[in-house]
Amino acid sequence: MTKSRKLRFAGAALLATGVSLSAHAAPTGDAAWNKLADQYFDQAYFPYQPTAGTLAGFHQYDTQFERYDRTSIAKQTATLHTFERLVSAFPKDGLDEWTAADRQLVLNTIQSELLTLETIKPWEKNPDYYSTGISGSAFSLIERKFAPPEDRMRSLIARERQMPAALSAARQNLRDCPKIYTEIALEQLPGDIDFFRKDVPAAFSEVKDQNLLAEFKGSNTAVIDALTSYESWIKSDLLPRSNGDFRIGEDTFALKLLYDEMVTTPLDQLLKIGYADLHKNRAAFDALAHEVDPGKTAQQVLLMLGEDHPAPDQLLASFRDTFTSLIDFIHARHIVTIPSDVRPTLEETPPFERATTQASMDTPGPFETHSTTAYFNVTLPEKSWSAERINNYMHGFNRGTIVSTSVHEAYPGHYVQFLVLPEVHSKVRKLLGASTDVEGWAHYCEQMMLEQGYGQPGTGAKDAREAKLIRLGQLQDALLRDSRFIVGIQIHTGKMTLDQARKFFVNEGYQSREIADVETKRGTADPTYLYYTLGKLEILKLRADVEKKEGKDFSLQKFHDDFLRQGFPPIAVIRRAMLGNDSPAL
Repeated sequence: MTKSRKLRFAGAALLATGVSLSAHAAPTGDAAWNKLADQYFDQAYFPYQPTAGTLAGFHQYDTQFERYDRTSIAKQTATLHTFERLVSAFPKDGLDEWTAADRQLVLNTIQSELLTLETIKPWEKNPDYYSTGISGSAFSLIERKFAPPEDRMRSLIARERQMPAALSAARQNLRDCPKIYTEIALEQLPGDIDFFRKDVPAAFSEVKDQNLLAEFKGSNTAVIDALTSYESWIKSDLLPRSNGDFRIGEDTFALKLLYDEMVTTPLDQLLKIGYADLHKNRAAFDALAHEVDPGKTAQQVLLMLGEDHPAPDQLLASFRDTFTSLIDFIHARHIVTIPSDVRPTLEETPPFERATTQASMDTPGPFETHSTTAYFNVTLPEKSWSAERINNYMHGFNRGTIVSTSVHEAYPGHYVQFLVLPEVHSKVRKLLGASTDVEGWAHYCEQMMLEQGYGQPGTGAKDAREAKLIRLGQLQDALLRDSRFIVGIQIHTGKMTLDQARKFFVNEGYQSREIADVETKRGTADPTYLYYTLGKLEILKLRADVEKKEGKDFSLQKFHDDFLRQGFPPIAVIRRAMLGNDSPAL
């Protein structure tokens, strides 16, 4: 079949799925590609995930809400297949290198979405997919004041009126749920309900229009009632029959890596890479632990390290206190260009994300023009926890890991990525990307900053002992990511149970039991969370290859600036741009 016939077939399919195209002949060139990319976002992407539209800064989607019924999912799937054919058929010849890479990024994103909808099927297996989705959609309208509160409340009311139907669809869709998914949903749901009961009304305290407030009370109460009923249904009906399998299997795992990260390395080889990095980091941790206290084992030093943490009510301030020394070091050592002096805002992680997240960076979308605050979220221990559980949880926020996490989330990690994004000229790369790039960069920075001298006396540490503790914290975080690398592959290919995974995080990854539990839960629904270590290793190899190519002309700051200005595509794309070849990324 010729390319033009493929396009005509795709065009017929577009009409059948309700998608419209303005082009009637086979398109070619950068301008035609940009038009097709716009059509993809306007017809196949944001209409089916309008919350992402709000987060991106496209506020025409603020009143729309995700449709979870099977008919809508089938329509979305058909639309994606249509665009998969269109993008596949679009000729690469005549596109510049950047645009050709954008085309591949869109195609991979479509194929990943189809893999999720048709094979992984969270909409059939994961009850948290619905309740957390509802909370996240509401949160997108209250976190940033991109419009007057009355306007945002009207948008929220429009969304809330559609939320009970989503939970009704969940009851129809969910089948063969893994028990762990159902347990996570039940763990999160009290926070979801409290979020709508307390946080959402509090966000609109400025609204005085009584008629509007009455409308909101009605829609918000309906959501609370629907979530409460959903929680009861999960406990009484879904949980007893939750005997499904969360594992996606080797073939699907490999496809997900291909589509999301452009990684083709076989899983057995990836495991060897992961174990090699874990063993290297553990050996470094053990040796440094011996220097800190020769009379203690590494595990005993780890326990001592964990005890060196702030009080829970001082945790946010402890993160904030790292910013000045990090920024000063970056400027003094010419690490990377920081385009703005504005700092992120520290706040507590939203309730619906706390079960599986310790810390995160929530930046405004690339097209948001009215509210540009970035939030550094940190998950505090629950006040209802026992003193022992709080203490064990806080071990994960020792002095070293606080520094490492600040580097990862803020300087020069995710927040600097966000600050550079306006320099990226491609709409595709502003909206789409790879986790090996996004998370790989932030994890790479943890190691790179210490290698460049941060964390030594006078640059983040008050003395040599504290410098060693900071390095131990960085290594502990590296071991956490190494453990994710191995556990993700092993649990999803049936070679490790969840109990074995928890023990692996504790014994091999040097994590607390509480952190091990959170990380194991996360891995069940985020199978390829190896992308932290995988991306770090790819960036390290790219840096070494660029330095070899440039020799004495190599500049670390220029390397980092050039890397970030590529946006967030898979590292393979950046390798071609910076090296001019398709040499192996690992």
